[in-house]
Amino acid sequence: MTRHFDVLVVGAGSAGSAIASRLSEDATCRVGLIEAGHMPADPDIADPLKWTQIQGRDYDWAYRTTPQPFTANRVHEWPRGKVVGGSSCLHAMAYVRGHPDDFVPWEKAGGARWSYEGLLPYFKRSEAFAAFPAASRGNTGPLDVILPEEAVSPIARAYMAAGNALGAPKISDHNTSPLNGTTPNSLNIRDGRRLSVADAYLTPEVLARRNLTLLNGYEIERIEFNGTRAAGVLAVVDRIAERVSADRVVLCAGAISSPLILMRSGIGDPEALRSAGIHCHIESREVGANLQDHLLALGNVYRSKKPVPPSRLQHSESLMYLHSKDVTRAYGSPDIVLGCVVAPSAAEGLEAPAYGSAYTILCGVTHPTSRGRILPGGPTRSDTPIIDPHYLETEYDRLTFRTALKIAREVGHHSALAEWRDVEIQPGPAAHTDAALDDFIARAASTHHHPCGTCRMGGDDNAVVDPSLRVKGLENVFVVDASIIPQIPSGPINAAVVAIAESWAASAPSLA
Repeated sequence: MTRHFDVLVVGAGSAGSAIASRLSEDATCRVGLIEAGHMPADPDIADPLKWTQIQGRDYDWAYRTTPQPFTANRVHEWPRGKVVGGSSCLHAMAYVRGHPDDFVPWEKAGGARWSYEGLLPYFKRSEAFAAFPAASRGNTGPLDVILPEEAVSPIARAYMAAGNALGAPKISDHNTSPLNGTTPNSLNIRDGRRLSVADAYLTPEVLARRNLTLLNGYEIERIEFNGTRAAGVLAVVDRIAERVSADRVVLCAGAISSPLILMRSGIGDPEALRSAGIHCHIESREVGANLQDHLLALGNVYRSKKPVPPSRLQHSESLMYLHSKDVTRAYGSPDIVLGCVVAPSAAEGLEAPAYGSAYTILCGVTHPTSRGRILPGGPTRSDTPIIDPHYLETEYDRLTFRTALKIAREVGHHSALAEWRDVEIQPGPAAHTDAALDDFIARAASTHHHPCGTCRMGGDDNAVVDPSLRVKGLENVFVVDASIIPQIPSGPINAAVVAIAESWAASAPSLA
């Protein structure tokens, strides 16, 4: 017998977990939540210090990009969570909403509800923030946000002091104050353990609701249609095809899988679909386009004069957002970011000293202008997708990245770090010309794990989804995840994805 739901949510990652939880609060709404992976079973997922070690395991989709010409023709690993909780089970747990100005392009694309002010109630609704009272923060939401002042490494403190000495503002945290300046990272950690969005939203009490069904191990082949309406999805579970029907289908499969599911279902650029052996059902040329991601250089590494104490948090303890032309500027969205890792952090092929002997300053560009694309490698879910982020393709990205590295080195060589700094290992004292810095960036730049934009929201004809996040050309299919983001915000995107989900869930009854 075919299962049927009022709403079928595809993907139990950050967006899907929040939406399924919120929609199932209405006991009359039958909600199905489909996830390709299973409940987390690896204890390393919960250990905040092990997030760098769990990539590539069987709950990682383990995507790979095409070779990137501007990063020394390297192929980049793109971890994505194949597990209940999605990539919030793999990421570094930093919680950053973004600068309010980051959301101006969102408002232009979709109206006031997608401005920072429009999203603020949903940021607050999601949060449990208890570090200090603030009118702009939530304190009763499912998602714990901690500000771990006492546990911050002395190296991270010295790094922040160096930034302040160079003029960077000192701020209370990344989400209450203006974003620009220095502060320890806010983190999604509860009682010393990673708090995934599924941990927060899909509690045992929520999963016990009679109107919520979690279907694990279901990989989506395609959406099935009756004209311009989705009838449901064709999934494969234990090698057996199964149809799941629904009145509404909500794709929350993320910036890679959501566009791929649409394209396998015949929604996309006709030429691209034809090349993959897929019949075009509805033309939508930007499905899979507008791909954006943050890069970080791994990294500006320093050997320490004395043993580096192990992190008591998650290694990467402080992000510093700055304006590259004036680090003292406290207003306007920043264009670069630095980060302090209290461990050696080097890209593959670069020297990485022993743990405990070195620390790292990361750097990157907050608003890259390069735009990539995702394409299906064939008509089925087992065909390897083509992921081409076009990293560092624009002159702006390359020049701004070079400036970010120069500022990272200024911080790294400041006297505030003198008691720790022995010698710079990467890029090393010999790297002093622009050409040498560009060469290092090409070899060191690595994903910050923030892919987005591939089902762009907008009111224009070319946008994939409209401001209600309904797929254009379809009556009852929506995309609600990082893929709808028109322009990437300054920092880690998980906080914004949860707010997107909260906002959409609040309006969902009117979209039936």
